[in-house]
Amino acid sequence: MKAPPAETLGAFTDNDLSPEDFRRAGHAVVDWIADYYAHPERQRVLPDVLPGQLVDKLPSGAPQQGAAQEEILADFERLVAPHLVHWNHPGFMAYFAAGGSRPGVLAEALSAAVNNVGLLWYSSPALAELEEVTTRWLAVAMGLPVEWFGMIHDSASIATLHAVIAARELAAAKARESGAELDLNRIVMYTSEQAHSSVEKAMSALGRGAEACRKIRCDDRYAMRPGGLERAIARDRSAGLSPIAITATVGTTASTGVDPVPEIADIAAENGLWLHVDAAYAGAAAILPEMRRHFAGCERADSFVINPHKWLFVQMDCSVFYTARPECLRSALSLTPEYLRSSTSRAPQAQRSGQDARAVNYMEHSIALGRRFRALKLWFVLRSFGTEHLSKVLREHVRLARLLADWVAEAPDFELLAPVDFSLVCLRYRPTGASEAETDAANERLLRAVNATGEFFLSHAKLEGRYTIRVAIGNISTTEAHVSRLWELLRSLADR
Repeated sequence: MKAPPAETLGAFTDNDLSPEDFRRAGHAVVDWIADYYAHPERQRVLPDVLPGQLVDKLPSGAPQQGAAQEEILADFERLVAPHLVHWNHPGFMAYFAAGGSRPGVLAEALSAAVNNVGLLWYSSPALAELEEVTTRWLAVAMGLPVEWFGMIHDSASIATLHAVIAARELAAAKARESGAELDLNRIVMYTSEQAHSSVEKAMSALGRGAEACRKIRCDDRYAMRPGGLERAIARDRSAGLSPIAITATVGTTASTGVDPVPEIADIAAENGLWLHVDAAYAGAAAILPEMRRHFAGCERADSFVINPHKWLFVQMDCSVFYTARPECLRSALSLTPEYLRSSTSRAPQAQRSGQDARAVNYMEHSIALGRRFRALKLWFVLRSFGTEHLSKVLREHVRLARLLADWVAEAPDFELLAPVDFSLVCLRYRPTGASEAETDAANERLLRAVNATGEFFLSHAKLEGRYTIRVAIGNISTTEAHVSRLWELLRSLADR
């Protein structure tokens, strides 16, 4: 194959951008990002586009010749940016926030530049040890056991999958100790009817199907009923099935319900089951001493997950998974190919000596072999803000949610559908004399009308079969003025 003509290489040196061109292009990108963050409200939160429009604007095949960075950035702004959903917009209140923060952007740039891949400790000591340090910092800030083993995944869904894998491994080990074998086709686990779908997906991924995840009924605060859990476990055992785990949730997705973790932990202990706590969204609130009551009993969990990319202003993706039983993960997932073997990977950690015993090989505790340098952005955010400022922002979000809840409670034609324990408000427009079906339709129209303004993006849930509008306050730039404007829109558009 002939080499391309020299003139098509432009400013490339050593098959890459020249340092000078990279610096100039980098400055342009940083300028674009700074302007973008300075004026987020200039954009519609939701783009006014239809499926396929961006595809139709772009060529059907990759270019044969390269383009200048200035041209590519201009095309990003002209073609791609109009199709963005602006997750860092202060009016983004549809899902739990993943807008991140400016220090997180800087960390992502550095992470991309050094491009370290976490395999074993020796493939990137910085990646491995910064992950060890930042997960410990976060555990201390949240009041969780400092001796827990922490690691960073991409999402709570993957973290929950690892929890269920570990639970299955522990159940199999217990069965072997009693001289039996665990029938993997008969394992079941338990969670609440309000739990995230990732719990069911974990059982599907293990080959049992979503139906092997028992959904326990909730009370009027959308919290799991311990009595129903106990009956479900007894029923399955009498049917010859093998319960292995319970997932309790602190801050469910639809309503931020809080399961009674102390009672559930008792049931887990009595039945020898793994207890996983999903605090993907609400876990950040544990940094606030006044919110610790919601996390009572979590220290008794076998595993726990929090997503700093939801409410701690870390860029997507960063999900911190803790376990009190890392040996179960290692037993299930440690498989080191010869080309990665070293003195820090040949023997179990407990059998290593000297400095080697301090080397953490995260690939031995996870499905993924390689891992991104996610700890760097968590480190940047914790260093940039400190727990004091993070606490201030979280408290303000909780205050804003309660303020909106007060306005809703005082309005004769609106109602709250769930307790406001964190920063989510579940509300419903209630037209006078309307049936349940008519009320559902009115709220669906109201949600569409608010989103159509471009000022806000809200989502919905079904609570006890009722169409519910969710207002998830959690963006770092959201203020009382934004919440007040949303309430004004909700009231004015509800009357149309």
